[in-house]
Amino acid sequence: MVIDILTLFPDMFAGPFQASIIKNAVRNGFLTINLIDIRDFSGNRHRTVDDAPYGGGAGMVMEPGPIFRAVDYVRERRGHALGRVILLCPQGRPFKQMWASDLAREEHLVLICGHYEGIDERVREQLITDEISIGDYVLTGGELPAMVVVDAVARLVPGVLGDAVSPAEDSFSAGLLEYPHYTRPKNFCNHFVPDVLLSGHHEEIRRWRRRQALLRTLGRRPDLFGQLELAGEDKDILKKLRSDLESLKLD
Repeated sequence: MVIDILTLFPDMFAGPFQASIIKNAVRNGFLTINLIDIRDFSGNRHRTVDDAPYGGGAGMVMEPGPIFRAVDYVRERRGHALGRVILLCPQGRPFKQMWASDLAREEHLVLICGHYEGIDERVREQLITDEISIGDYVLTGGELPAMVVVDAVARLVPGVLGDAVSPAEDSFSAGLLEYPHYTRPKNFCNHFVPDVLLSGHHEEIRRWRRRQALLRTLGRRPDLFGQLELAGEDKDILKKLRSDLESLKLD
């Protein structure tokens, strides 16, 4: 996968992209990240890329020219059609795990980091294929959201996490939060690892994990739980939970 990031502040990406999984993905050839400074396409010696909005109002607006020229540069360098061109902005669709999975199947992504009061609307109308928001709040720019999107997407690219890790069991991948994890020691400050995880009985472990995922989602994210299409096994697990809760009330 190739990801071209158009930004006013390329230095912001140095830390996150030079460590951990993203660094390894780039080094091992699973991912190429190009940071493109929009100011290089400003067309004036002061490298300005913003101007006051028509109609008045507070703040400045990113001009269309530098962004269009930066996108043309990406297109020419690739020598063929662009992949999806994504604007990171508060007005975008909320970013979800299933969307990350969808983007991970692309060969090329262009991420445009918005800034100031916003970008000229003609960029949206003529260049953008998708708009992404990482939450219902406003940041100073699209750089941090771009980092979030790259991290979420990159780990789903085949080979990035290696053969020993399956993102299919991650939180949100199947509509549930992930089950609890434990490691050594078995007894930590008189808090013990659940016996079932030490039993070696794979089917019982699987059922325990499914039960815990259902419980955790129901307790912490009832909004997600309400959207689940429960399978027969899940219904049996919930039926048993209700029975256990009724027994506790009687006791």
